[in-house]
Amino acid sequence: MQAQTQDKKWNIGLHAGVGQYKGDLGNDFYKTDMPLYGFGGITFSRYIGGHLDLNLLATKGTLGYNRPNGRFRRDVSTVSVNFRFNILGPASPVRPYLFVGGGAMLFDKNVGITEKKIDFIAPSFGAGINFKMGPTLMLNIQETFLYSTADTRDGVVASENDAYLLHMVGLTFNFGNKKDADKDGVADRLDKCENTPTGVAVDATGCPLDKDKDGIADYIDACPDVAGITEMKGCPDADGDGITDKDDACPLVAGLSTLKGCPDADKDGVADGDDKCAGTKTGYVVDATGCPLDNDKDGIVNEEDACKDKAGLPVFKGCPDTDGDGVADNEDRCPDTKGTIANKGCPEITKADIKKITQIASKIFFETNSDKLKVASLVQLDELSEILKRYEAANLIIEGHTDDRGEDAYNMTLSQKRTESVKNYLMGKGIMESRLTATGFGETNPIADNKTSIGRAKNRRVELKTSY
Repeated sequence: MQAQTQDKKWNIGLHAGVGQYKGDLGNDFYKTDMPLYGFGGITFSRYIGGHLDLNLLATKGTLGYNRPNGRFRRDVSTVSVNFRFNILGPASPVRPYLFVGGGAMLFDKNVGITEKKIDFIAPSFGAGINFKMGPTLMLNIQETFLYSTADTRDGVVASENDAYLLHMVGLTFNFGNKKDADKDGVADRLDKCENTPTGVAVDATGCPLDKDKDGIADYIDACPDVAGITEMKGCPDADGDGITDKDDACPLVAGLSTLKGCPDADKDGVADGDDKCAGTKTGYVVDATGCPLDNDKDGIVNEEDACKDKAGLPVFKGCPDTDGDGVADNEDRCPDTKGTIANKGCPEITKADIKKITQIASKIFFETNSDKLKVASLVQLDELSEILKRYEAANLIIEGHTDDRGEDAYNMTLSQKRTESVKNYLMGKGIMESRLTATGFGETNPIADNKTSIGRAKNRRVELKTSY
């Protein structure tokens, strides 16, 4: 919105209001208990500076007084010239002001100017406020005090000259020709594009240049010499992939922004034009040429290679079989020694060693009602540990059993503790705990009759079993 400014220096206003009297008969200022006398008015204003205007106010209407102590009513026309000081600048939407000046009053229904009909106004002053309602329209409210140089219009001549107060409201309009409001070198009356930014080149109509005729002015067009679209800041996008042709490595084929506008059919992150292995399975990691990685160069891609860092064979999913026993190294418990598939790549334990383990089991004894190994048993366990070291991939199951003497729970606990004693001794000889399983069965698995001493002796036993 524009106030009365250097560009719009003139203002005209239409007003209406009521007047009140103060003089020898009394004071009606700001009172509402008597008839109000109306008037109409017109104003002309000229901009002088950012806060100063010269204002001409002309009114025509009626002034009067009507009370028991006296009354009068006169038709009157006024004209006054005032200097108006605007408290706020032209950009403010609300502009209060003060004014002061002087003029004359013509008391006659018909406008015939004679000395008897005219009183002078010295001074006129007051205050008002303008509210902006549009680019050129303002709502005006004003209080005008007129002090007359005469004292005869109320019919009483005394010590106090007559004075009048005008309450008025109206609409005012700013007008005037701008020479070139947007400073683009084209007169406003010819300028079809107002408010062009400063410094922007324009054509004869005042509109910014658009060399490629795409409707996007050159100063905001990223491609001013090639017709484009608004979404691309004036650049073309032939394949419609959201990447301007100037930035698109594949301008005629829709592609991805991450690949400079080129397509990637197999979604491996390598543009189709650079991809030597089209159709790579989703999720496979590829090299710069778009081919799946094969770390060990065995012809089996990493995602399908169970041993991706060691060259192997397709039959073993890319893993080697160093000892050639038909068990891949990654599953071979004895990868450097040829064994059997049944033993997970480890050799069979010899029959002699199996027999020896069975003999050792029969010679493991404990102190009575205790899990403490007898000294004679330690020699046997030493020999057992040496056998286990020869078959490093073999596991040993240690099972403990008792006769039926005593409580079931006690026997179960005792058998478990005895197997743990054997396990702990073997661990002390360097056998890994992961190879040893100790389980106590108490009296639950007898192999002889518990009613005889011989049978009970057989039931009190340790059994050793090997497995892979």
